Amino acid sequence: MANAELGPDRGYRRRVAVTGLGVVSCCGIGKDAFFAGLNGPAPAGEHRVRDFDPSLWFDAKEARRVDLFAQFAVAAAEMALEDAGQLDVDPALAGIQIGTGVGGLSTMEAQIGVLLEKGPRRVSPFLVPMMMANAGGATVSMRLGWRGPCETITTACASGTHSILAGHRLIATGRCDAVLAGGAEAAMTPVALAAFGNMTALSTSGQSRPFDVRRDGFVIAEGGAVLVLEELERARARGAHIYAELLGGASTADAHHITAPAPGGAGAIGCMELALEDAGLTAGDIAHVNAHGTSTPLNDMAEADAIDKIFGRPGPLVTSIKGVTGHSLGAAGALEGVACALSIDRRLIPPTVGLEQQDPEIHLDIVREAPREWEPGPVLSNSFGFGGHNGCIVLAPLSG
Repeated sequence: MANAELGPDRGYRRRVAVTGLGVVSCCGIGKDAFFAGLNGPAPAGEHRVRDFDPSLWFDAKEARRVDLFAQFAVAAAEMALEDAGQLDVDPALAGIQIGTGVGGLSTMEAQIGVLLEKGPRRVSPFLVPMMMANAGGATVSMRLGWRGPCETITTACASGTHSILAGHRLIATGRCDAVLAGGAEAAMTPVALAAFGNMTALSTSGQSRPFDVRRDGFVIAEGGAVLVLEELERARARGAHIYAELLGGASTADAHHITAPAPGGAGAIGCMELALEDAGLTAGDIAHVNAHGTSTPLNDMAEADAIDKIFGRPGPLVTSIKGVTGHSLGAAGALEGVACALSIDRRLIPPTVGLEQQDPEIHLDIVREAPREWEPGPVLSNSFGFGGHNGCIVLAPLSG
């Protein structure tokens, strides 16, 4: 098989390139604005995507019938495709993997209000297709006419990372030649904000401070991001710009608690170890870890313990972009996948904004205060979600 390597499972698999990036975030829309935002201060106030203009992708009638999370998915997918250039792919070999944590929650909440105030006959007939978690990927598929696997992974805050990993598998095994992979979320509704607040998950200070001794919860955010994944030799043959190679990854479950991580980061440790094995690397090969780093007391500590146990001290450079992006739930891992690809391509690691007083119990080499220039090497990106879902992917500069 051309352009194939013997994988850890002893089966042959094709190599996977990242050739396009699209992003919608509270710190910037489009890859350039997004990366500039990661290297600046945290946005003031709520972490909504304030400058999003749906008319760039939808006419007025369409926009009324597509929930905001799905609009983010379409916008990110179309930006990623434009970035990738002339991607002439057989529609039957073109897949879509776009995850979300909750799907069309804003539509659901609004229509419950309609039901209570005006009765069942006034509930919108578009409620079901707008609230479906799979609406983001389905809308992208119909727009493009891509007929390969179109699937939605919903594993809470690991959804975006698991979707990228699923896209990798589709290409590596030969099922697809190209995949749009990522996540989208727009869950900042009154009920969601109240629920997260009442479970004490949100920061009462309104600041995301990953790994800081004063961290007191996450800052919820909106966002969406999509990566174009492509079989490597195909990408080379058409002269595509290759941001990074997606080497592999892993998925595990803590099987411990619906919201709290396993003690000592046991689940995270297993997932990271399997991701390294799948990528054909050892711990010493990793140059940078893009941490999940949500700014919650338990999760940051568990992840820090896990990184410490696998990589030792001082270990690789670590950053969390959630000090700027906030936590966009099912889209978070996709935003972080884009950040990793850009960090490799632009030879610059964004800082962990909000980290001023590092927790003395956290012994990581964290990039803080300013971006860090580096010689790009393999990057491990972590995502850990409610329900005990763990997802890790490994990206690296293209070699060979």
